Amino acid sequence: MIAIVLAESCTPAQHQQVLSAVQFTGSGLRAHTPHLLSLSGDLDRVTAALDGLSQVREVTAVPSGCPRAARLAGRDATTPVWVQDVEIGGPGFVVVAGPCSVENRHQMLTTAQEVRACGAHLIRAGAFKPRTSPYGFQGLGDAGLGLLAEARERTGLPLVSEVVDVRDVERVARAVDMVQVGARNMQNYPLLREVGRLRMPVLLKRGLAATLDEWLLAAEYVLDGGNDQVVLCERGIRTFEPGYRFTLDLAAVVVLKERTHLPVIVDPSHAAGLRGRVVPLALAAAAVGADGIIVETHHDPSVALCDAAQALPSSELAGLMDRLESAVASAGRFLRRSPGDRALAPVSGA
Repeated sequence: MIAIVLAESCTPAQHQQVLSAVQFTGSGLRAHTPHLLSLSGDLDRVTAALDGLSQVREVTAVPSGCPRAARLAGRDATTPVWVQDVEIGGPGFVVVAGPCSVENRHQMLTTAQEVRACGAHLIRAGAFKPRTSPYGFQGLGDAGLGLLAEARERTGLPLVSEVVDVRDVERVARAVDMVQVGARNMQNYPLLREVGRLRMPVLLKRGLAATLDEWLLAAEYVLDGGNDQVVLCERGIRTFEPGYRFTLDLAAVVVLKERTHLPVIVDPSHAAGLRGRVVPLALAAAAVGADGIIVETHHDPSVALCDAAQALPSSELAGLMDRLESAVASAGRFLRRSPGDRALAPVSGA
């Protein structure tokens, strides 16, 4: 695929001039935005057809076929995604924390308050959970969304939660601040298209065995729908190594920073599989240049209904935040903690 980047000052007449110049040089001509076109064809032929047009900033091949996700001219830096007042992809490092799933009111509110107290920036928890076994705990559904809303009300922190079904997209979107598409759904194209119709941040996790090209093309589905607020999340891939749950591909962070303008965060919890490994992998993710991390934490992992072995006790989250500061600084960033000093009422009831 060939991408054509036009100047911001390009007029409608100049835009039409470009369309006329390339219409017979390839196939599948498409205007993604007023300043980004793509088509299939010969790069030299397209470049020659546009030679001398001052409104054309760049003509380049996009090997993975994802012109909207690619780092092109005018996108020399990461394009930040804002989740309420939290910037992902800017100079600051972002920490998302919370339980794997919403289990009950006491668990959700207690963990959320501890997440806020340590200075994390967003709360994560699943009201709907895809599980390998049909008999595993799969979340509280609508009741879980209600508890998430209460957690946001009490803490003031934005929410991240997963959507697993096309039929649930609108109601999940109404309840949270960032919609997550999990690893199992990375190539659920109807779901990606539906999420692409939203105008809110989307966290797209890498599939269990997805290549970088496949991952970026999944992001392209969302971007092509008009939703340009996409954050990628590396969470480990399945390899031949049985010594840990997944192989955390931190090289992917470095390569994606070369190939895409989308922010990239890392989930050390799913790769680790055991809580004792979470902190070292989180520090490595910060040092390699990730824009943030998403960590599973629980007020009492011994009673967690989902992913108990990898859940970091929320009482240990502050220690991770302290250690992150130097790792983040080594990558030329900073860690600004969210204000966690506001007195919160004790959690009552179950």
